Order: sequence, then C-alpha cells, then structure tokens
Amino acid sequence: MIESVILWFLAILIAPFFSAVILKVKAFFGGKKGPPLLINYYTLIKLFKKGSVYSNSTTFVFKLGPIVSLATAVTVLMFLPIAGVAPIFSFNGDVIFIMYILGLGRFFTIAAAMDTASPFEGMGAAREAYFPIICEAAMFMILIFFYRLTGELQLASFFTGGNTLGLWNLAGAPLLFVVISFFIILLTENSRVPVDDPATHLELTMIHEVMVLDHSGPDLGLIELGSFCKLFFYATIISRLILPFDFGVPALGFGLFVAGLFIVYLTIGVTESVIARYRMDKVPQFVLTSFALAFFAIIISLEFIK
Repeated sequence: MIESVILWFLAILIAPFFSAVILKVKAFFGGKKGPPLLINYYTLIKLFKKGSVYSNSTTFVFKLGPIVSLATAVTVLMFLPIAGVAPIFSFNGDVIFIMYILGLGRFFTIAAAMDTASPFEGMGAAREAYFPIICEAAMFMILIFFYRLTGELQLASFFTGGNTLGLWNLAGAPLLFVVISFFIILLTENSRVPVDDPATHLELTMIHEVMVLDHSGPDLGLIELGSFCKLFFYATIISRLILPFDFGVPALGFGLFVAGLFIVYLTIGVTESVIARYRMDKVPQFVLTSFALAFFAIIISLEFIK
C-alpha cells in the first residue's frame, strides 16, 4: 500500500514534466530549441502566485469547475496500476466507476464554461460534450474485449504484474487494434492534434482551450495540473500495453515504465508535428476509427480466441 501511495504521489509530480517532452519534440521538428523540460512547473508556480479574476455573470459553478476537474483526474490515478504495481484502490467493476469519474470532471468543466455566458466558451463546451461520446463508446468496446479475455472489470486485473503480458498471450494481434484505439482516445480526450491544437489562440478552432478562456490564476493552474494528470492516466495505460514485461524487480519495472512513457509522449509529439489539425467535420470520422478498431478486435477475439 505504501508503495502504491508513493507511486500515486510521484505520478502527480512527474505528469507536468512528461507533458513538456511533447513541447520539446514539437520544437525539434520546428528547428527550435524549445522551452526547458521544467516549463510546466514554472507555469504552475506562476499561476498559483497570481490572483483569480471572476466575471459578474459567473456563479459558484465557475469556481467549482477547476477544483472538480483536478479532483477527478487525481482520483482516477488512485485506481491506476502504475509501473505494474497494484493501485491504491481496486474493486470489481472499478473501470466503470473510473469512466463515470472522468465524465464527472468533464461535466463540471463544461458547466463552468457555460456559466460564463460566453458564446465562444459555449461553442467549445458543445464540442467537448460531443466528441467524448464516441470515445466512451470505444472505451466500452475495449472493456468488452478485456472482459472477454479475463472475465474481470478492474484495471488491476489488466495492468498489474504479469497480467498485461498475459493479455498479449491470450489476444495476440487484436491487442494491437486496442493500443491504436487507446491512442486515438488519448488524443481526443486530451484535445491534442489532430482533434484540437492546444497551442492555438483562435477561438473558432479550439475545444478545450476556449472553455478555459475566463479562468485565471490558481483556477487555471488547477485546470492545467488536472489536464497533465489526465494525459498521464491514458499514457500510462498505453505504456503498459506496449511494454508489458514484468521482471520481478521494482527498480527495473519502474525504469521500463518510464521508458514506455517516453515512447508514448514522444509519439504524441511526433504526431502533432507531422499531422495538421483536422477540420471539425472530419474529427468525428477520426474518433470513430477508435470505435471501429476496438469493435474489430472483439469480432476477431470471438472468432479465434477460445
């Protein structure tokens, strides 16, 4: 339990660092030096030192949005097996609970955006409410696939110890579809290119950034930290899937876990550097690809995995 708590706390601390890896990769492709790897820590410290400004049209919902957003992101990390170690909390069906917790954070983020009475933030909130619906359908397809293999519905059964390697032994090639599907979900849920561009400042093309335009100071810091943790959650799952090995040595397992994280974040950076953001009417087609891949994985498993 102590090891799980330490890893959970460490995950919150290093999540901003790995997000800066994406910035470094994008700067490399642009022929630039890029910001330091600690840039996100500097930004968070700067935001928490400032004061928050509130519009006269906002209510307590606007102030509650950043708090719930961070709380939900931190909570789901408690159910996540980090570096193959059992999570702090785990029970049968916790994956369903985790999806509801993530949905709760999204709901309050959308509610806070709507509370500003800004048409731009309302537009971003509508997009945020639409695209994740497809992601949730894809997630349920993946859960059905995992349940087909293990008969369990808890993250610990999928990503603790040698269980992940067991998934590869049971499923084989169809699990590749699941990895790609998870990566598409990661890009969508975290508003990354090609779904959204976190570096843009044009309200008409933004999703997540336009929803937090009115947030400032500590409130914006909470939102940023929550987004780092949420991205870390999805990256950890993919990292475990692409490097599922368990050597029985904690230090070696943690090193392998960090290597997997670097691979995932580097891939995100490369993706954002070589692919342009899609038009809004093309985004649903891209997100639906994750659902199709997960669906095909289930069909193949039903036919060939006995």
